[in-house]
Order: sequence, then structure tokens, then C-alpha cells
Amino acid sequence: MQIPVIVQTVGLLTLSNVFMTIAWYGHLKGLSSKPWWIAALISWGIALFEYLLQVPANRIGYTQFSLAQLKIMQEAITLTVFVPFAIVFMDQPFKLDYVWAALCLVGAVYFIFRA
Repeated sequence: MQIPVIVQTVGLLTLSNVFMTIAWYGHLKGLSSKPWWIAALISWGIALFEYLLQVPANRIGYTQFSLAQLKIMQEAITLTVFVPFAIVFMDQPFKLDYVWAALCLVGAVYFIFRA
């Protein structure tokens, strides 16, 4: 059974976003007492896994989607990953602005994917 391109692309992009969000922001909580260069090295190590998922995701996705569609898909997934990360891991309060940003991205998805 062949996994649909959309499922492969979204799945890989979601996993890559988890790694990238941790790489970009996780050090603010977990490594704040360490020198910046240690946080940078650890973040680069985590980001390697992001690229190992993101590159095949875009290659697979580009067989069916345009470059613009892949980019908007990536941005929508980024917000979907970032909000729970910010609230759960970083102990940030939920903001109504997350909802407004999500609605803007729904509009972006609509316009980029409409036929």
C-alpha cells in the first residue's frame, strides 16, 4: 500500500518542525545557564535531524505540490507545532493572538491551494 504524498509530506514536515522548534527555542529553558556557543552546538545537532526529515519531505511534496504550496504548508505546520510547544514546554500563557494567526494561515492555505 502506497502512502499518499500529502500524508508523507505533512508527516515529515511535522516531525521536522518538532526538531526545529526544540533546536530554536528549547535552549532558552534547558540551557539558559550555559554559554551561548554550547546552546548553539546542541541546537545544530538537533537541527540536523530536522534537515534529515525536511529535505525528503520537500522532495516528496514537490512531486505533487508547488513550491508556494509547500511553503504555506510548512508555515501552517510550524504554528501548529509551536503553540503547544510554547504552552506546554515553555510554560507560556495561551494568547488569543494564536487564534488570529491561525485564522490568517487558514486564509493563506485557502488562497494558495484553491484551484
